[in-house]
Amino acid sequence: MRKIETFFIRTYGCQMNELDSEVMRGLLEKRNLTFTSDEEKADLIIFNTCAIRDLAERKVLGKIGQLSRKETDRPIIGITGCMANAKKESLFHKLPYVDFIIGTNNIHQLNTALDEVLEGKTPIYIDPTFTQELDYLSAKRTHAISAYVSIIRGCNNHCTYCVVPYTRGPEVSRTPEEIVKECRQLGEQGYKEITLLGQNVNSYGKDQPQWNTLFPDLLDQLDQLPGIERIRFMTSHPVDISRNLMEAIRDLSSVCEFVHFPLQAGSNRILKKMHRKYTIEEYEEKVAMLRSLVPNVSIGTDIIVGFPTETEEEFEETAAALKRIRFSTAFIFAYSKRKNTPAARWNDDIPQKTKEQRLHNLLDIQQNVTQEYLQMLIGTTVELLVESTSKDTTLLKGRTRQWQQVLFPGTTDKIGTIQQVQIHSFSNQTCIGEVIASTARQTSLPIR
Repeated sequence: MRKIETFFIRTYGCQMNELDSEVMRGLLEKRNLTFTSDEEKADLIIFNTCAIRDLAERKVLGKIGQLSRKETDRPIIGITGCMANAKKESLFHKLPYVDFIIGTNNIHQLNTALDEVLEGKTPIYIDPTFTQELDYLSAKRTHAISAYVSIIRGCNNHCTYCVVPYTRGPEVSRTPEEIVKECRQLGEQGYKEITLLGQNVNSYGKDQPQWNTLFPDLLDQLDQLPGIERIRFMTSHPVDISRNLMEAIRDLSSVCEFVHFPLQAGSNRILKKMHRKYTIEEYEEKVAMLRSLVPNVSIGTDIIVGFPTETEEEFEETAAALKRIRFSTAFIFAYSKRKNTPAARWNDDIPQKTKEQRLHNLLDIQQNVTQEYLQMLIGTTVELLVESTSKDTTLLKGRTRQWQQVLFPGTTDKIGTIQQVQIHSFSNQTCIGEVIASTARQTSLPIR
């Protein structure tokens, strides 16, 4: 039987993938394998992949292709994540040196697959099934202060451009008891912040009405746990953002005032073609309600440009919405066709040059909004959870409750503490400040 001692996991894509990699690391360390940060020295390399965009797939294929050209000491290679579900066994034809493929919701079978590989039974393919059997309690966490917590996997919305319903399956909520147990344990281990994850956290509990626990109810239970000072969550589908959730953000002291609120487009025709199930007017009504109930909230978004048939006028509607709503954070992408989605059947008729021009136009708009927001923060005092040292080890870094990153001079004993920092400048998208007395008043500013 082949012997292995070390492993490396390369993670692509979303926070859910990052958490899945932590689960896999915990499983592998239980079998006495040692994690190495040096990919060249690993006996086992796992690629935890993303299929949301074409660029992410090309990066994975290119990297595995490089490894396959090694003539000697080739590591065992495994693929997990959304590409494993989307492309399935066809990956073996493109990448003949891959030893095993495991779907997103089957990583609890990692050691089973690895045992078979070590016995020479390659290639191994574990047919993806949509289960909820992952052992999150044994995950090997990457960070010491903040932790990801999965509350719901899968998605029922079936946006026409998105592969997630096909790669992660329908929505399946974890029981509130499991989630509370995990978060209580994290608090006992010294974690100060948790981020609740799901393709649509706002749908939590809707698949299990007998629990009588929806997302705001879960937040209320977690807010009562000792040790957990901050609760974040992502991602939120605008259709399911309710007044009850907004009031929970307002009323629960540990829930941070940041909502990732994907718009995707500012044109009603394009939103309908995307199957987003809301209009721009309905979206902005919810933004207005959220800002009315939680005045210091900041809002992030996702936007796609160059969706099939998007006209110049419809793009300008999106640009106008970006200027009007004034997001604190915006992730903006050019549309890329994803196999097996409804949109893949349509002609991708927007030239690449036009997509790139529209992308850069929106990036310029958002940069101006961000610069104005950062300028407003100068002279204010913000509350930070100190996370780590920065690349410049004379500085510490942390985030405000509204997700703004801040650097300030300080010693490592402040890591894991809450500090009041007065902002005096910014560089790029990062604020810079100085610690003041811990009793200082917080005066975060909303985006307007």
